[in-house]
Amino acid sequence: MFQHSLVRVISIIGVFYLLFACNREISKPIEGEWRATLETMDGRELPFLFTYSEKEGLTVLNAEEEVVFSDVTLKGDSISIAHPIYEGVFKGVFTPDSIYGNFIKPSLNRAVPFVMTQGRKERFTVSAAPKATVTGSWETVFSPDTPADRYIAKGIFKQVGHKVTGTFRTTTGDYRYLDGSVENDTLRLSTFDGAHAFLFEAKVQGDTLLEGLFYSGNHWKEPFTAQKNEAYELPKADSLTFLREGYEKLEFSFPDTNGKEVSLADDRFKNKVVIVQIMGTWCPNCLDETRYYTDYYKKNKNENLEFVSLAFEYAPTKEKAMTAINRLKEKVGVPYPILLAQYGSSDKQKANQKLPMLSNVLSYPTTVFIDKTGTVRKIHTGFNGPATGEKYDAFVKEFESFVDKLLAE
Repeated sequence: MFQHSLVRVISIIGVFYLLFACNREISKPIEGEWRATLETMDGRELPFLFTYSEKEGLTVLNAEEEVVFSDVTLKGDSISIAHPIYEGVFKGVFTPDSIYGNFIKPSLNRAVPFVMTQGRKERFTVSAAPKATVTGSWETVFSPDTPADRYIAKGIFKQVGHKVTGTFRTTTGDYRYLDGSVENDTLRLSTFDGAHAFLFEAKVQGDTLLEGLFYSGNHWKEPFTAQKNEAYELPKADSLTFLREGYEKLEFSFPDTNGKEVSLADDRFKNKVVIVQIMGTWCPNCLDETRYYTDYYKKNKNENLEFVSLAFEYAPTKEKAMTAINRLKEKVGVPYPILLAQYGSSDKQKANQKLPMLSNVLSYPTTVFIDKTGTVRKIHTGFNGPATGEKYDAFVKEFESFVDKLLAE
């Protein structure tokens, strides 16, 4: 009798153990729509929407953009969500309908607290109808009262009801796909792409003036003002950087991912049109441009055309910088060499030291066009990505036309 009772107790314990184990096994984030907030400065929350699935991972939705974080690891109630190219990673704990923790960039020693909740929600909570319309072009100045930090931009927005999409173009690139809303007279826009977390908040005065603050993660903020101006245009991208007096050629020698030094004096570049991209693997605009250059290179095979990229990396060691470059090459399928020009800092002043023949390196990315004689014919600062719409289309048309011209010479 005792043995039968013991067996029964053990069986019951076994059933409970199996049920508990099964419950633990199937305890995963719920698939479907989620909303997340990152904690920025001044107690502000930077929201973004995403979908989650076991197969695809986390897909961030910024207006027309989708950014996939495909590397998801679950261990117990811990979760790690990483972008396939960028260094940043979400680390936290989860229940089926919530995830919380920190978004971490190890090389920059930055951590931004986040909260994710399951269910369909608005990006920004809106409780009142808009009293302003921001559709159109805006002549913008960031840090207008601080000469050392001051820079100009062009806001481009489209408003439907209370929803707003668009971007800010600057002389060095665009601020990605911004997504948000107008509530009463307040404009709010945000984006998160795995490398940058941007939040813009502004008061709209009479549909013609914006005054607000721009937050980048939880480490930077600055004021901005903007006036409605449909005729406004930024300086041309090929008028900002040039060869210094006394220099006739672009020269460099940096290692590729195999450790081999590569120089423009190498035979592979002689008597060819060469496109030199100054970039970083951590830079979303550089990623957009690299995807375009990769696609163009593969579709337009030409023995007289070469591409080469110079990577300026903030990874603290050469090994980590090379790992980042190899990851980019693999995930995007980059067929041309990416050289490690610098690691430990992405400071543009140091980039100027590495390339002293350039007047200044204002932006990652910057593209240098070299003809078959080795002469620098044009330097294009920044990149107008897909978020800029017609401006991106114009860049593609201009790029392809100019390369065709150089090849025909």
